[in-house]
Amino acid sequence: MNIKKTIEKVPGGMMVVPLLAGAVINTFFPGTGEFFGSFTGALFTGALPILAVFFFCIGTTISFKATPYILKKGGALLFTKISMGALAGIIAAQFIGDDPSATVLGGLSVLAIVASMNDTNGGLYMALIGQFGKKEDAGAYSLMSLESGPFLTMVTLGAAGLASFPWQTMLGAILPLVLGMILGNLDKEIRELFSKAVPALIPFFAFGLGAGLNLNKVVEASFTGLFLGLGVIVVTGSALLLVDKLTGGNGVAGLAAATTAGNAAGVPAAVAAANPAYAEVAGSATIMVAASVIVTAVLVPFVVAWYAKRIDKQSNTKGNVLVSTNNPTIAKHR
Repeated sequence: MNIKKTIEKVPGGMMVVPLLAGAVINTFFPGTGEFFGSFTGALFTGALPILAVFFFCIGTTISFKATPYILKKGGALLFTKISMGALAGIIAAQFIGDDPSATVLGGLSVLAIVASMNDTNGGLYMALIGQFGKKEDAGAYSLMSLESGPFLTMVTLGAAGLASFPWQTMLGAILPLVLGMILGNLDKEIRELFSKAVPALIPFFAFGLGAGLNLNKVVEASFTGLFLGLGVIVVTGSALLLVDKLTGGNGVAGLAAATTAGNAAGVPAAVAAANPAYAEVAGSATIMVAASVIVTAVLVPFVVAWYAKRIDKQSNTKGNVLVSTNNPTIAKHR
């Protein structure tokens, strides 16, 4: 049976399918976790410990080594991505309100907006750069991967004046990632060991997050999530395109980064654990971020392919003009 291949046919399937499975069980059999208890019950309620391990494993994949170009490109894209998330959060707060539990448009919250814009789908970015972009731009993600986890979302919400977090909580949010980075850079074998665990952990924390959701709310939130995904592409894509060009790129890397990472679906729960004021909207925010993951994963490749074809056409047109200008026959009749 090709279960894995079937699941992967769904964009972000390894996260989305277990998430929905957990939501289905919680909706129709809400006492399942308590009924079985022990390890089975822990799967229904233990998303945060699994996320901690997940972010540690991601940290081991991040290399301290980076060329000046990678630092410039990755830093510019990272700063732009975070800045757009903060700006969108500030603007949204004017309409939704400063109350962390406030929502609008089918449960849309500031938390959902910031979390969906802050984190880039690294796998998709690398794939698109490999096909359409410059090879040196692929290395930019080594710095952009610092977006992973709830830390920068907490920083963004704090900087925007939308929340406050104790320094211990802020440190605790980034500590697993930093420890992973240190150990992964000190020992190549540690990096190889834990980096392999990253994809395997996704279904488990996704199921745990889904087990805290109710499908009656999921349907309403998912439609809003579709529009949120489009917003991520338009808002962050426009800014990243411009910044990419300003830093010597052709715009492909910027558009390729206009996505939402699958692990961003775990951010609302982590933020709510750090600040209970967000607990009420964490569930709907998780679904919206998950929907944004799917929307951006499906649409961004088409956007990048169209744009790459467009700039190639423009480049060929300029090349033909130069050839024509240097053609003696044409020059004779000018």
